[in-house]
Amino acid sequence: MPEADVVEPWNDPGATPLIRIEGVSKRFGEFTAIDDISIDIYGQEFFALLGPSGCGKTTLMRMLAGFETPSDGRITLDGQDMAGVAPNKRHVNMMFQSYALFPHLSVWENIAFGLKRDGRDKGKIAARVDEMLKLTQLEKFARRKPHQISGGQRQRVALARALAKAPKLLLLDEPLGALDKKLRQDTQFELMDIQERTGTTFVIVTHDQEEAMTVASRVAVMDHGQLVQVDTPERIYEQPNSVYVADFIGDVNLIEGRAVVSDNTVELAWAEGRPAIAGQSVGTLANGDAATFAIRPEKIAISRDEPTERNRVQGKILDIGYLGNLSTYHVQLPEGPVITCEVGNRSRVSRRDFTWEDEVWLSWSDTAGLVLGS
Repeated sequence: MPEADVVEPWNDPGATPLIRIEGVSKRFGEFTAIDDISIDIYGQEFFALLGPSGCGKTTLMRMLAGFETPSDGRITLDGQDMAGVAPNKRHVNMMFQSYALFPHLSVWENIAFGLKRDGRDKGKIAARVDEMLKLTQLEKFARRKPHQISGGQRQRVALARALAKAPKLLLLDEPLGALDKKLRQDTQFELMDIQERTGTTFVIVTHDQEEAMTVASRVAVMDHGQLVQVDTPERIYEQPNSVYVADFIGDVNLIEGRAVVSDNTVELAWAEGRPAIAGQSVGTLANGDAATFAIRPEKIAISRDEPTERNRVQGKILDIGYLGNLSTYHVQLPEGPVITCEVGNRSRVSRRDFTWEDEVWLSWSDTAGLVLGS
């Protein structure tokens, strides 16, 4: 997408958010599930709540849906305070991981169910259901029952039913968790296409980092009821604000040490008698602070001959993984750390340059890694 076409309303001071979560906490007895969270979500966003089990993401989604009430703070939707507004009175719909389809109803009847309950005109119901069937490419399955279609098709039925009432906000609770990996990957792009075509604001809850990074315009990484970082997938991956985010999102090498700060540069002293590692500083670091160097495996070069880069270490290949498109090398350094690097397999038939027990050099540029406060 050309840069001019990229719209980031969260960076526009004049933009009005569709959802405003202000100082929201949720306690269950003495346990705090959500701890003073504030965030704005904008119209037509595909927003992801990402984190491990127990981090609070589902509790936050249930408060958006109206199934839970905040202990403190408030949630507004399109300017309206949601306090006391029942779930069925909100312009919000929810798609559950289990899909919750009615087994005795056809695909067409499942999609029409909510519209019928609202007492819509029969002609308008038929037109809307047909529109949803076309949107989700289910026209030829309209008369089948849920058990007569595949898991991916059932997922699309649930999505069509959730979108039929044209909600301002659609909540998706681990919507792809029941699908196999290949189907899940295909469905991610289908979700993105449907969200873009309808213009509906989607908020997805997931523990799958790849899923969140693929579908979302922004990702909120959560831990112990708090927001750790909220940003675009690219910035979450390339500029994590903490060791927790760097380690949670994708693969990363982490080396602990002490910050060496001078002028505009920061290095990590990590092993006695070895040169310090240079990287980009994240946050405010003082000389001698405990710090961690983080670098992604794909940003590391591997060679047999000593490279010229300032950041270079030598070690022995401990293990090799062939992943089809990538070969992964685990290199044991004499000082203890094991460093992972990835090399793209560009040709269909190629001879591996390195094998187990080979002595190799690893190197990277000064801007390839980050020095993070510990």
